[in-house]
This record gives sequence, structure tokens and C-alpha cells, in this order.
Amino acid sequence: MAITAAMVKELREITGAGMMDCKKALNETNGNMDEAVEFLRKSGQAKAVKKESRIAAEGLCRVVTDGDKVAAVVEVNSETDFVAKNEQFQNFVDAVAKQALATSASDIDAFLAETWNEDSTKTVNEALVDKIAVIGEKLSIRRFEKVAAENGCVVTYTHGGGKIGVIVEAETAVVNDAVKEALTNLAMQVAALYPKYVSSDEISEEYKAHEKEIITEQIKNDPKMAGKPEKVIEGAVVGRLNKELKEVCLLEQIYVKAEDGKQTVKQYLEAVSKENGAEVQIKRFVRFETGEGIEKKVDDFAAEVAAQAGMN
Repeated sequence: MAITAAMVKELREITGAGMMDCKKALNETNGNMDEAVEFLRKSGQAKAVKKESRIAAEGLCRVVTDGDKVAAVVEVNSETDFVAKNEQFQNFVDAVAKQALATSASDIDAFLAETWNEDSTKTVNEALVDKIAVIGEKLSIRRFEKVAAENGCVVTYTHGGGKIGVIVEAETAVVNDAVKEALTNLAMQVAALYPKYVSSDEISEEYKAHEKEIITEQIKNDPKMAGKPEKVIEGAVVGRLNKELKEVCLLEQIYVKAEDGKQTVKQYLEAVSKENGAEVQIKRFVRFETGEGIEKKVDDFAAEVAAQAGMN
């Protein structure tokens, strides 16, 4: 398969690896992007796999609530940042978010097919098509999620004027300003540190085995570990895996506002629970970031890559 400059650029954005390393990885994997990412991780060339957060698209995430029991977040995409800042586009996103708050749809197809709340003669998708005609740019209602708290509350946080939207659901018998403030702090942490799970209990053995395989290959390719006994290598693998799992689990992360720099989110919640006379548990969180996982259209940078990589 012919390796193009655009493919090199995409892999570079995903992994942070060098241009020539990306070209080599794509050649080794016959252009398979996922396999190329794995290749770079195993060789230690990938600085970080942040595919979702590093590939950008324009648009907005909007979060809306109904009291402290129900919340919804939507992502609506546009082609340009100029349109994303347009008042007409922003008003449309607000309307889509309100639609999501009221919806009973379980997936995006059902959501798009339901009656548009602002005009019962149209579906949500037809309202979207109309807005595309008016704005003159491709728009997309990409996703939504609705969260309802049964035995507690929900809190929300929006970052960067709509670049990131977060909902946190907690179970608690006491819902007061102090509890909500604590949960909002954690919503901000979710936005900033991007955990994937509430706790390690949610992590599948399959995920752990996969990450262990990657870390093992990284360590074996580390010159500093050359010639080390198998027992030492295994210990290093386990240590690095445990460190990684702590980074992706909210409760095991260090609380960003910890005064001692050591308090975990779990310990912070335990302190909040004690102060308010009720156990506060995080049930789930939702984090949307505008454009995560969407590749921007190729621009002139591809030509620059081609020139530097000798692919003209």
C-alpha cells in the first residue's frame, strides 16, 4: 500500500512520534493506522497515545440541566471555528442540547429521527439540514448523552467556552452546596486529566492484558533494561502498569487541588462524606471534547511533511 503524506501526518498527530518513525511504522504495517500506533508504542517511539484528544474538529459541546437530577451533553460539529463562534450556530447547539435533555432516544439515529421540539413539522435531522442550508457549511450532530440521578445528583462543567463538556453523577443522601462544590471540583478534574474509568474495578482483564503486553515490549526495547533478569523486567512491567491504571481511574488519581499533593480523589471524597454526614459515591461521568477522534481535512502541512520525508 502506498504511504501518503496525509497518513504520516495523521499518525504523527495521534502519537507525537517523529515523522520518519511514523513513515517506518506505516511501511511496516502496510498502512494500517491502528497497527502502526501499536508498532510505535511497542518500540517506545510514541510519546503518548492521545488519538481522541489530539485530532481536532470544530464545533461545540453544550451541557444543560434540569435541576440537579438530570443533565445532557451534546456535540455539534462545524467545518470552521468561524462558524462555531457564530451566534446562529450557537443558538442551534443550545436547541439541540435542550432536545437531548427531553429525549427518550437511546442512540443518535433515533435522536435524529424524532420530532424537533422547536418545530413539530420537522425531525431533528430536517432541522439540521435546514441549518446547513442557512449557514452554508457542513454541520453534524455527532453525539449526545443524557444522565439521570436516581439517588443523588448530577453536576456539570464546561471548559473553554464549549470545547469540553462534563457531567458527573453521584449517589448521596445529602445534596447541599458543599457536596455540589466538591463534585464540581471533580468534574473539572475529569475535564483536565481525562480519566477513562471511575475506578479500577471497571477495567476489564482484557484491557489490562493488552496494556501489559505493550509495556513489556517497551521495557524490552529500553537499552537501560538490556540484560536485566526476567524477574526485574516483570517487576518493572507491573509497576508501570499499576501507575498507568491509576492515571486512567478517577478515584485513584491525585486530587488536583490536594494541598499535600498526595491526596487521592477517593480520599478527598471520603473527607467530603465525613464533613457532610453522608457517603458520596461517584456513579459515572461523561466527558465530551469537541472533535475528539475526528480528523481535520488535510491542509498544506501535508505537502510540508512530504518534502521533509522525501516522498515527493
